[in-house]
Amino acid sequence: QVQLVESGGGLVQVGGSLRLSCAASGRTFSSSAMGWFRQAPGKEREFVASMSGSGAVTRYADSVKGRFTISRDNAKNTMYLQMNVLKPDDTAVYRCAARSGVVLTTSLGSYDYWGQGTQVTVSS
Repeated sequence: QVQLVESGGGLVQVGGSLRLSCAASGRTFSSSAMGWFRQAPGKEREFVASMSGSGAVTRYADSVKGRFTISRDNAKNTMYLQMNVLKPDDTAVYRCAARSGVVLTTSLGSYDYWGQGTQVTVSS
C-alpha cells in the first residue's frame, strides 16, 4: 500500500522558517514527479511547488518563489519543502503528492498519490 506522510508543520511567527517532509512508503518514487499543494480555510487547494522525477526541474507558485525550496532525497524516499520568510498568507494545510510520470505538473488532477497533510500556521 502506497503511503505519503507529511511532517514538520506547526505554529511559527511571521518571518520564520519551517521544513516540511514527505516520507513515501509502499513504492519507490525516485523517478516520479512530486509536488506540494496547500489549502487555506475557505479556499481551494492550490499549487505550491513541484519537482520532476530526475529532480533537475522545479517549479514554484509566484507567491512562494524565492522563499520556498523543494528538494528530495531518493535514498530516503523523502521529499522536502523548506519554507523561509513565512507570511500569514502561507497559513494552510500542506499536502504532498506524487505521480507515476516523471514530468512535473502544477495540475492537481495529474497526481496519483496524496498525503493527509500537515498544518502550517503563521502568526502575525
